[in-house]
Amino acid sequence: MLDNATYTPRLKTQYVETIRAALKEEFGYKNDMQLPKLEKIVLNIGCGAEAVKDSKKAKSAVEDLTAIAGQKAVATKAKKSIAGFRVREDMPLGAKVTLRGDRMYEFLDRLITIALPRVRDFRGVKPSFDGRGNFAMGMKEHIVFPEIDFDKVDETWGMDIVITTTANTDAEGKALLKAFNMPFNA
Repeated sequence: MLDNATYTPRLKTQYVETIRAALKEEFGYKNDMQLPKLEKIVLNIGCGAEAVKDSKKAKSAVEDLTAIAGQKAVATKAKKSIAGFRVREDMPLGAKVTLRGDRMYEFLDRLITIALPRVRDFRGVKPSFDGRGNFAMGMKEHIVFPEIDFDKVDETWGMDIVITTTANTDAEGKALLKAFNMPFNA
């Protein structure tokens, strides 16, 4: 790992040097504090029925998500028991991790430049925003990330990726992610 005192992620440098000026010009902001920026990225893997049958599956999901994020993932647990699904309270059912700061920029860089182009039949990401400039997407396979070794994977899971921004509108959020070269299909 590089020394944190001298290393700055590529996308963070790009945001400071070029994207901020472009957004300021595009939306006519008077103050730099109005500029939208990335706040956090939340990654989630849900194991579902596999975790109910075998408790090691949730542990494997935590290990895989930790490798992808570069930060320790937390096991998500059932809030209450559901007899029909054979789920007990506090049973691990998946994994999640929240990235902020430099790790967030590093993950976004790997997602855009490495992982998304490796998705089979990839034609771009559907721009699904929540009305407040936050973006959510799902991936069918977590094995598109280079940190995951294909030979050691016993199960492929889908994963949710939520990118939270400080943007006030979807247009601002989309402009911010488009400036980071997010491959939107529309």
